[in-house]
Amino acid sequence: MPEASAVAAAAELVAPAADGAVSRTGWVRRLLRNRNVVLGGAVFLMLVLIAIGAGALSPYNPTRLYPGQRLKPPSVRNLLGTDEFGRDIASLVLYGSRVSLMVGCVTMILTSLGGVVIGLVAGYYRRLDLVIMRVMDGLMAFPAILLAIALMAVRGPGVWNVIVALSVVYLPRTAMLIRSTVLSVRELDYVLGAQALGRGGLGIAFRHILPNCMGPLLVQGTFIFAYAVLAEAILGFLGVGVPPYVPSWGNVIASGKNVIREAFWVSAFPGLALTLAGLSLNLLGDGLRDTLDPRLRVE
Repeated sequence: MPEASAVAAAAELVAPAADGAVSRTGWVRRLLRNRNVVLGGAVFLMLVLIAIGAGALSPYNPTRLYPGQRLKPPSVRNLLGTDEFGRDIASLVLYGSRVSLMVGCVTMILTSLGGVVIGLVAGYYRRLDLVIMRVMDGLMAFPAILLAIALMAVRGPGVWNVIVALSVVYLPRTAMLIRSTVLSVRELDYVLGAQALGRGGLGIAFRHILPNCMGPLLVQGTFIFAYAVLAEAILGFLGVGVPPYVPSWGNVIASGKNVIREAFWVSAFPGLALTLAGLSLNLLGDGLRDTLDPRLRVE
Protein backbone atom coordinates (compact mmCIF):
# COMPACT_ATOMS: atom_id res chain seq x y z
CA MET A 1 0.00 0.00 0.00
CA PRO A 2 2.91 2.40 -0.27
CA GLU A 3 1.48 3.81 -3.50
CA ALA A 4 -1.85 4.60 -1.80
CA SER A 5 -0.02 6.34 1.02
CA ALA A 6 1.96 8.41 -1.44
CA VAL A 7 -1.21 9.40 -3.31
CA ALA A 8 -2.89 10.40 -0.04
CA ALA A 9 0.11 12.48 0.98
CA ALA A 10 0.16 14.21 -2.38
CA ALA A 11 -3.55 14.95 -2.10
CA GLU A 12 -3.00 16.55 1.30
CA LEU A 13 -0.30 18.76 -0.19
CA VAL A 14 -2.44 19.79 -3.15
CA ALA A 15 -5.63 20.42 -1.13
CA PRO A 16 -4.40 23.60 0.70
CA ALA A 17 -3.15 25.09 -2.57
CA ALA A 18 -6.49 24.33 -4.23
CA ASP A 19 -8.40 25.84 -1.32
CA GLY A 20 -6.23 28.94 -1.48
CA ALA A 21 -6.80 29.27 -5.22
CA VAL A 22 -10.57 28.91 -4.75
CA SER A 23 -10.60 31.51 -1.97
CA ARG A 24 -8.61 33.94 -4.10
CA THR A 25 -10.98 33.39 -7.02
CA GLY A 26 -13.97 34.00 -4.76
CA TRP A 27 -12.42 37.18 -3.43
CA VAL A 28 -11.82 38.46 -6.96
CA ARG A 29 -15.40 37.63 -7.91
CA ARG A 30 -16.77 39.51 -4.92
CA LEU A 31 -14.55 42.43 -5.83
CA LEU A 32 -15.80 42.51 -9.42
CA ARG A 33 -19.43 42.27 -8.28
CA ASN A 34 -19.07 45.45 -6.26
CA ARG A 35 -20.27 48.38 -8.37
CA ASN A 36 -18.24 50.93 -6.43
CA VAL A 37 -15.02 49.03 -7.06
CA VAL A 38 -15.73 48.60 -10.77
CA LEU A 39 -16.87 52.19 -11.37
CA GLY A 40 -14.26 53.85 -9.16
CA GLY A 41 -11.45 51.64 -10.44
CA ALA A 42 -12.41 52.24 -14.09
CA VAL A 43 -12.50 56.03 -13.73
CA PHE A 44 -9.27 56.11 -11.73
CA LEU A 45 -7.53 53.80 -14.23
CA MET A 46 -8.63 56.14 -17.02
CA LEU A 47 -7.08 59.12 -15.19
CA VAL A 48 -3.85 57.20 -14.65
CA LEU A 49 -3.64 56.26 -18.34
CA ILE A 50 -4.30 59.88 -19.31
CA ALA A 51 -1.50 61.03 -17.00
CA ILE A 52 0.90 58.47 -18.47
CA GLY A 53 0.03 59.42 -22.03
CA ALA A 54 -0.17 63.18 -21.45
CA GLY A 55 2.77 63.83 -23.75
CA ALA A 56 1.06 62.08 -26.67
CA LEU A 57 -2.43 63.37 -25.94
CA SER A 58 -1.54 67.00 -25.28
CA PRO A 59 -2.14 69.20 -28.37
CA TYR A 60 0.19 72.00 -27.19
CA ASN A 61 3.13 72.66 -24.92
CA PRO A 62 1.46 73.50 -21.58
CA THR A 63 4.07 76.08 -20.60
CA ARG A 64 4.20 77.95 -23.90
CA LEU A 65 2.43 81.34 -23.95
CA TYR A 66 0.19 82.51 -26.79
CA PRO A 67 -0.75 86.13 -25.92
CA GLY A 68 -2.92 86.47 -29.01
CA GLN A 69 -5.10 83.53 -27.88
CA ARG A 70 -5.75 84.61 -24.29
CA LEU A 71 -9.12 83.75 -22.67
CA LYS A 72 -10.50 82.01 -25.74
CA PRO A 73 -13.59 79.87 -25.06
CA PRO A 74 -13.63 76.14 -25.90
CA SER A 75 -13.37 75.61 -29.65
CA VAL A 76 -12.03 73.18 -32.24
CA ARG A 77 -8.55 74.69 -31.91
CA ASN A 78 -8.59 74.72 -28.10
CA LEU A 79 -10.99 72.06 -26.88
CA LEU A 80 -11.13 73.39 -23.32
CA GLY A 81 -10.28 77.03 -24.08
CA THR A 82 -7.25 79.07 -23.02
CA ASP A 83 -6.23 81.00 -19.92
CA GLU A 84 -5.16 84.61 -19.45
CA PHE A 85 -1.69 83.83 -20.87
CA GLY A 86 -3.01 81.98 -23.91
CA ARG A 87 -2.03 78.56 -22.59
CA ASP A 88 -4.18 75.64 -23.72
CA ILE A 89 -6.34 74.41 -20.80
CA ALA A 90 -6.56 70.86 -22.15
CA SER A 91 -2.77 70.59 -22.19
CA LEU A 92 -2.52 72.05 -18.70
CA VAL A 93 -5.09 69.58 -17.35
CA LEU A 94 -3.39 66.62 -19.02
CA TYR A 95 0.08 67.50 -17.74
CA GLY A 96 -1.32 68.61 -14.40
CA SER A 97 -2.70 65.12 -13.83
CA ARG A 98 0.87 63.82 -13.71
CA VAL A 99 1.88 66.08 -10.83
CA SER A 100 -1.36 65.75 -8.88
CA LEU A 101 -1.55 61.95 -9.15
CA MET A 102 2.16 61.55 -8.44
CA VAL A 103 1.81 63.60 -5.25
CA GLY A 104 -1.13 61.45 -4.17
CA CYS A 105 0.59 58.16 -5.00
CA VAL A 106 3.91 58.91 -3.30
CA THR A 107 2.15 60.38 -0.27
CA MET A 108 0.05 57.23 0.04
CA ILE A 109 3.15 55.00 -0.15
CA LEU A 110 5.12 57.00 2.41
CA THR A 111 2.23 57.24 4.88
CA SER A 112 1.48 53.53 4.48
CA LEU A 113 5.07 52.46 5.11
CA GLY A 114 5.56 54.84 8.02
CA GLY A 115 2.13 54.09 9.47
CA VAL A 116 2.75 50.33 9.39
CA VAL A 117 6.06 50.60 11.25
CA ILE A 118 4.80 53.10 13.84
CA GLY A 119 1.46 51.34 14.32
CA LEU A 120 3.01 47.90 14.75
CA VAL A 121 5.62 49.11 17.23
CA ALA A 122 3.14 51.18 19.22
CA GLY A 123 0.47 48.50 19.25
CA TYR A 124 2.72 45.56 20.13
CA TYR A 125 5.12 47.20 22.60
CA ARG A 126 3.01 48.70 25.36
CA ARG A 127 5.90 50.66 26.89
CA LEU A 128 6.43 52.58 23.66
CA ASP A 129 2.72 53.02 22.98
CA LEU A 130 2.26 55.97 25.33
CA VAL A 131 5.18 57.99 23.95
CA ILE A 132 4.55 57.30 20.26
CA MET A 133 0.81 57.89 20.40
CA ARG A 134 1.18 61.18 22.26
CA VAL A 135 3.36 62.41 19.38
CA MET A 136 0.71 61.24 16.90
CA ASP A 137 -2.00 62.96 18.96
CA GLY A 138 0.03 66.16 18.87
CA LEU A 139 0.19 66.06 15.06
CA MET A 140 -3.51 65.24 14.85
CA ALA A 141 -4.35 68.25 17.01
CA PHE A 142 -3.47 70.60 14.15
CA PRO A 143 -5.91 70.98 11.23
CA ALA A 144 -4.43 69.11 8.28
CA ILE A 145 -4.28 72.02 5.85
CA LEU A 146 -2.90 74.47 8.41
CA LEU A 147 -0.14 72.05 9.37
CA ALA A 148 0.67 71.48 5.69
CA ILE A 149 0.82 75.24 5.07
CA ALA A 150 3.14 75.68 8.06
CA LEU A 151 5.46 72.94 6.82
CA MET A 152 5.47 74.42 3.32
CA ALA A 153 6.32 77.84 4.78
CA VAL A 154 9.39 76.27 6.40
CA ARG A 155 10.51 74.16 3.42
CA GLY A 156 9.44 76.40 0.53
CA PRO A 157 7.54 75.54 -2.68
CA GLY A 158 8.34 72.34 -4.54
CA VAL A 159 6.77 69.04 -5.57
CA TRP A 160 8.78 66.93 -3.12
CA ASN A 161 8.27 69.45 -0.34
CA VAL A 162 4.52 69.09 -0.87
CA ILE A 163 4.89 65.29 -0.66
CA VAL A 164 6.90 65.50 2.57
CA ALA A 165 4.44 67.95 4.14
CA LEU A 166 1.39 65.88 3.25
CA SER A 167 3.09 62.67 4.40
CA VAL A 168 3.71 64.21 7.83
CA VAL A 169 0.11 65.43 7.96
CA TYR A 170 -1.55 62.11 7.09
CA LEU A 171 0.94 59.72 8.76
CA PRO A 172 -0.84 59.77 12.18
CA ARG A 173 -4.10 58.61 10.63
CA THR A 174 -2.54 55.49 9.16
CA ALA A 175 -0.46 54.82 12.29
CA MET A 176 -3.53 54.97 14.53
CA LEU A 177 -5.48 52.67 12.23
CA ILE A 178 -2.70 50.06 12.25
CA ARG A 179 -2.28 50.40 16.02
CA SER A 180 -6.00 49.78 16.63
CA THR A 181 -5.85 46.66 14.46
CA VAL A 182 -2.75 45.41 16.29
CA LEU A 183 -4.40 45.94 19.67
CA SER A 184 -7.34 43.77 18.61
CA VAL A 185 -5.14 41.00 17.20
CA ARG A 186 -2.21 40.70 19.60
CA GLU A 187 -4.26 38.88 22.27
CA LEU A 188 -5.54 36.18 19.91
CA ASP A 189 -4.57 32.56 20.51
CA TYR A 190 -2.23 32.16 17.55
CA VAL A 191 -0.22 35.24 18.59
CA LEU A 192 -0.01 33.97 22.17
CA GLY A 193 1.06 30.60 20.79
CA ALA A 194 3.85 32.21 18.79
CA GLN A 195 4.99 34.01 21.93
CA ALA A 196 4.96 30.72 23.85
CA LEU A 197 7.22 29.20 21.20
CA GLY A 198 9.77 31.91 21.94
CA ARG A 199 9.57 33.88 18.70
CA GLY A 200 10.80 37.47 18.74
CA GLY A 201 8.47 40.43 19.10
CA LEU A 202 9.25 41.99 15.71
CA GLY A 203 8.94 38.61 14.01
CA ILE A 204 5.49 38.09 15.50
CA ALA A 205 4.42 41.64 14.65
CA PHE A 206 5.46 41.53 11.00
CA ARG A 207 4.77 37.85 10.27
CA HIS A 208 1.59 37.12 12.22
CA ILE A 209 -0.06 40.49 12.94
CA LEU A 210 0.77 42.53 9.83
CA PRO A 211 -1.26 40.32 7.40
CA ASN A 212 -4.40 41.18 9.39
CA CYS A 213 -3.67 44.89 8.84
CA MET A 214 -3.42 44.72 5.05
CA GLY A 215 -7.17 45.04 4.39
CA PRO A 216 -7.67 48.19 6.48
CA LEU A 217 -4.36 49.56 5.16
CA LEU A 218 -5.46 49.09 1.55
CA VAL A 219 -8.76 50.88 2.17
CA GLN A 220 -7.04 53.68 4.08
CA GLY A 221 -4.51 54.06 1.28
CA THR A 222 -7.21 54.93 -1.26
CA PHE A 223 -8.61 57.61 1.04
CA ILE A 224 -5.14 59.02 1.75
CA PHE A 225 -4.56 59.16 -2.02
CA ALA A 226 -7.74 61.21 -2.46
CA TYR A 227 -6.93 63.47 0.50
CA ALA A 228 -3.43 64.13 -0.83
CA VAL A 229 -4.65 65.02 -4.34
CA LEU A 230 -7.19 67.42 -2.88
CA ALA A 231 -4.68 68.90 -0.41
CA GLU A 232 -2.14 69.45 -3.19
CA ALA A 233 -4.76 71.38 -5.13
CA ILE A 234 -5.59 73.47 -2.05
CA LEU A 235 -1.92 74.28 -1.45
CA GLY A 236 -1.49 75.18 -5.12
CA PHE A 237 -4.59 77.38 -5.02
CA LEU A 238 -3.19 79.21 -1.98
CA GLY A 239 0.17 79.66 -3.70
CA VAL A 240 2.22 77.65 -1.18
CA GLY A 241 2.41 74.32 -2.98
CA VAL A 242 3.84 73.38 -6.36
CA PRO A 243 5.63 76.33 -8.08
CA PRO A 244 3.34 78.27 -10.45
CA TYR A 245 5.38 77.29 -13.54
CA VAL A 246 4.69 73.58 -12.89
CA PRO A 247 1.31 72.49 -14.30
CA SER A 248 -0.96 71.00 -11.66
CA TRP A 249 -4.70 71.03 -11.13
CA GLY A 250 -4.41 73.34 -8.15
CA ASN A 251 -2.23 75.84 -10.02
CA VAL A 252 -4.56 75.91 -13.03
CA ILE A 253 -7.60 76.49 -10.79
CA ALA A 254 -5.71 79.26 -9.01
CA SER A 255 -4.77 80.94 -12.28
CA GLY A 256 -8.44 81.24 -13.20
CA LYS A 257 -9.74 82.73 -9.96
CA ASN A 258 -9.14 86.31 -11.15
CA VAL A 259 -11.00 85.79 -14.44
CA ILE A 260 -13.74 83.47 -13.22
CA ARG A 261 -16.49 85.77 -14.51
CA GLU A 262 -15.00 86.30 -17.95
CA ALA A 263 -13.58 82.78 -18.47
CA PHE A 264 -15.10 80.23 -16.11
CA TRP A 265 -13.61 77.35 -18.11
CA VAL A 266 -10.10 78.09 -16.83
CA SER A 267 -11.03 76.81 -13.37
CA ALA A 268 -13.99 74.61 -14.29
CA PHE A 269 -12.20 71.89 -16.25
CA PRO A 270 -9.28 71.25 -13.85
CA GLY A 271 -11.86 71.38 -11.05
CA LEU A 272 -13.84 68.68 -12.86
CA ALA A 273 -10.73 66.52 -13.20
CA LEU A 274 -10.02 66.97 -9.49
CA THR A 275 -13.60 66.00 -8.67
CA LEU A 276 -13.40 62.85 -10.81
CA ALA A 277 -10.16 61.79 -9.13
CA GLY A 278 -11.52 62.29 -5.63
CA LEU A 279 -14.87 60.65 -6.41
CA SER A 280 -13.30 57.61 -8.08
CA LEU A 281 -10.88 57.03 -5.21
CA ASN A 282 -13.63 57.35 -2.62
CA LEU A 283 -15.84 54.92 -4.52
CA LEU A 284 -12.92 52.52 -4.82
CA GLY A 285 -12.17 52.80 -1.10
CA ASP A 286 -15.81 52.24 -0.13
CA GLY A 287 -16.02 49.20 -2.39
CA LEU A 288 -12.82 47.70 -1.01
CA ARG A 289 -14.05 48.24 2.53
CA ASP A 290 -17.36 46.51 1.77
CA THR A 291 -15.51 43.60 0.15
CA LEU A 292 -12.70 43.14 2.66
CA ASP A 293 -14.67 43.69 5.86
CA PRO A 294 -16.67 40.50 6.62
CA ARG A 295 -19.04 42.49 8.84
CA LEU A 296 -20.16 44.56 5.84
CA ARG A 297 -20.05 41.78 3.26
CA VAL A 298 -23.36 40.83 1.68
CA GLU A 299 -23.36 37.57 -0.22
